[in-house]
Amino acid sequence: MSSLRRCSWLCLICICALALAGAGCRLIETTTPAAPAGPLLPGQTADVFTTARPTIWAVINDFLSRPPTPVQPIEFPHNVHVEKQIACTEYCHESVTMGPVAGLPSVRTCMICHDAIAVDRPRIKQITAMRAQGIDLSWQRVYGYPAPSHVKFNHAPHIRAKVECATCHGNIAEQTVAQRNVDMDMGYCVTCHTARKVSTDCLTCHF
Repeated sequence: MSSLRRCSWLCLICICALALAGAGCRLIETTTPAAPAGPLLPGQTADVFTTARPTIWAVINDFLSRPPTPVQPIEFPHNVHVEKQIACTEYCHESVTMGPVAGLPSVRTCMICHDAIAVDRPRIKQITAMRAQGIDLSWQRVYGYPAPSHVKFNHAPHIRAKVECATCHGNIAEQTVAQRNVDMDMGYCVTCHTARKVSTDCLTCHF
């Protein structure tokens, strides 16, 4: 076992020990914890032990680089739009060819088509109501890297190199709500770069 892996396991054991100690202390605690000053985060309890993460499981998942499952504002049917031969870059992710961020559709983008198409569908009625109330779609990130990774992913050069979207995102034509189908860890990215004979220098991806 490498020293780095051994150190990671020791840290994880320490975190679990602290969590168990905290749980034990709460069993004998006689005072009622003070209510938090602001609204609770998803999964957070009133006796939250840190301002950085709402629960001990969030701490462990963050330590193991396991991202939370995103909850989207609407169930966007990717498969339906792909069947209609609407290109990913045509409306929804139009900035993907120009820079690092692919871009996500706003309510205004959706209504370019849905002012006249499928207006009787419940999902479209929901989006129409959001526009009337001045509310936009608060999409949650599906892919991403935690800050300690210091990764800078840029979509544009991958598009110019004709890397198919499915290479990193899976077969979107078979998905409704976007899912994390590919674990884009360093091994995955280095393997792809090596196969395509492009730079694997640290500064290509890290800052």
